[in-house]
Amino acid sequence: MKSVLTIAGSDSSGGAGIQADIKTIAVHHLFAQSVITALTAQNTTGVYGVFDIPGEFVEQQIDVVFDDIRPDAVKIGMVSSASIVKAIVNALVRNKAENIVVDPVMVATSGSELSSSEAVVALRELLIPLATVITPNMPEAEVLFGAEIQDAESQERAACAIAGQTGVSVLVKGGHGENDANDVLAKPDGSVTWFEGKRVETSNTHGTGCTLSSAIACGLASGLPLEDSIASAKRYITGALAAGLDLGRGSGPMDHMWALAKKH
Repeated sequence: MKSVLTIAGSDSSGGAGIQADIKTIAVHHLFAQSVITALTAQNTTGVYGVFDIPGEFVEQQIDVVFDDIRPDAVKIGMVSSASIVKAIVNALVRNKAENIVVDPVMVATSGSELSSSEAVVALRELLIPLATVITPNMPEAEVLFGAEIQDAESQERAACAIAGQTGVSVLVKGGHGENDANDVLAKPDGSVTWFEGKRVETSNTHGTGCTLSSAIACGLASGLPLEDSIASAKRYITGALAAGLDLGRGSGPMDHMWALAKKH
């Protein structure tokens, strides 16, 4: 069985972070392993507390995972401090990790900030260069690289600029407009691929970024090319949103198990 390691924060409400990642990996019939970077006190209405795990312990978690059940892909989500970024980078380089998907999580769906400015700098300079693909949404792309994104043309321009600056593939996600959820992939070789998607009308979007990046990592772990991994991940997340799960008083979670329910 193929394995995917998720390195991310814990979401006590279960809709995002490590919890969303494990559900996504399991539904894709892969073995999920996890390294926790932070504990959060949160629910669908917001993030009320963040407790960082010491960098040296994050590094130890990664080392022992690789020493026993080596992951076929790695997904990296919430990293709230520069010291944790450096610990992750040290461990991934030392263990020669492959198929790395970086979701530069900086702001929760509720609007709460999850990463310090120092962590963002470390993410850009140290972690992103190790990635196979990074998956920023439009606001994250603007924060990381200073590119204003207003429409499809500027979305593609930003993706190409980021890919050129970093030397890694970049998927700039849509879904922030009124009618579509179109994502654009730019590779360092200059190639561009659009992935069209219909916007699902729902306020329950907690954990969408975590889920998509984990699903992409599942595709890569299974041996799919990057483009096919992204297309498969988009189909999965569209189904999870369209399933209509409605929990909590704020931005609720998606139904990560929708594909299993459909089979029964």
